[in-house]
Amino acid sequence: MLRVLTFVCALCAVLALSAAAARTEAAAPRLETALAEALRAPGIAPTRTAALAVDLHTGEVVFSSRAARALAPASAEKLAVAFAALRLLGADYRFSTDVLGAGELVGRAWRGDLYLVGGGDPTLALPDLEALARDLARSGVRRVTGAVVGDESHFDARRAAPGWKPSFVGFESRPLSALSVEGTQIRGADGSAVAAARALTAALERRGVAVARSARTGRAPADVLPLALDLSDRLADVVRHMNRESDNFVAELLLKELGAQVGLAGTTEEGARVVRGELAAAEVPLAGIRIEDGSGLSRLDRLTAHALVAILRAGADDPHTGGAFVTSLAVAGLSGTMKKRLVKRPTRSRVIAKTGTTSQASALAGFVRRRYVFAIVQNGSPVPYWPARAAQDRFVTILARR
Repeated sequence: MLRVLTFVCALCAVLALSAAAARTEAAAPRLETALAEALRAPGIAPTRTAALAVDLHTGEVVFSSRAARALAPASAEKLAVAFAALRLLGADYRFSTDVLGAGELVGRAWRGDLYLVGGGDPTLALPDLEALARDLARSGVRRVTGAVVGDESHFDARRAAPGWKPSFVGFESRPLSALSVEGTQIRGADGSAVAAARALTAALERRGVAVARSARTGRAPADVLPLALDLSDRLADVVRHMNRESDNFVAELLLKELGAQVGLAGTTEEGARVVRGELAAAEVPLAGIRIEDGSGLSRLDRLTAHALVAILRAGADDPHTGGAFVTSLAVAGLSGTMKKRLVKRPTRSRVIAKTGTTSQASALAGFVRRRYVFAIVQNGSPVPYWPARAAQDRFVTILARR
């Protein structure tokens, strides 16, 4: 009797394991089928849609469709810039803007010019100039015999990026300049530095410092004295704003800063070379990838779903900057470009992602809970906005329910 009972128990265990295995095998195709169905959208060709989803617990690919196809990524491009910037510059890196004096202080008069030297800070704003003017006034200066000179030589003079439409400058992004102040009135594509110099002149005069000559642009000479300094917020905060709000101007200046600090020059092209090199160092698959700008506005940009997932995983796993990278993503229903999206359960607060939208591309890439990492890229001529977004939302909702 004991042998019979033992046999029956063993048989039941085998049957139970077989049933569980059968359920698992059945569940995988059902999930894959559901995700594939979710991506179907009117006006979007399946051949121009790429998607990949990976289970972070097991490393298993739960869905893959054309994941190696190179497509225009829209603002998902910013993930590559954020990844490289945090790794190479560090989360605590700060941009600097300097006021340098060419001349000498005689009594309360600065005899010579003041140079406002831009260090590529994409967040420089009028309150920062007010703080610089306050510091100069507190040092005892009451008169400047020369002018405030805006120096933007930290970056090159190119105001757009390769592959941009002319209308993008001034609409999708401010003109690219190492000295650009948010809130100033820029006259023409080359007006950022002189606008900044005018704004500092006005701030000085409000603080009781008279400036004799009109603001202009130029390059600071070597024999200058440091008079005042403004530092930006930490790079972690700058990247968070860039990714959550999808700020094109910040992305472009951050790319040039990578060129200036890590590469050979403060240019878009050199910054792109640095980013590509850092992706290669992290073993992100580079086949088909083209990085032509930092924002994803360029019609020449190309990324793959495979590369986006690899960037997300490598960024999150970095022991030094992983926290800053992950928290830079917008949170469904709560922040940034995801604030009014996926606002109900099970996705609210459980999906964090980078969105991307142009007339030719739509993308969503990020994490679902702490379980899945995913990337979806759709291209078209044009891409229908609402059907693309609805398909992405269906896809992540299915993952969030598991």
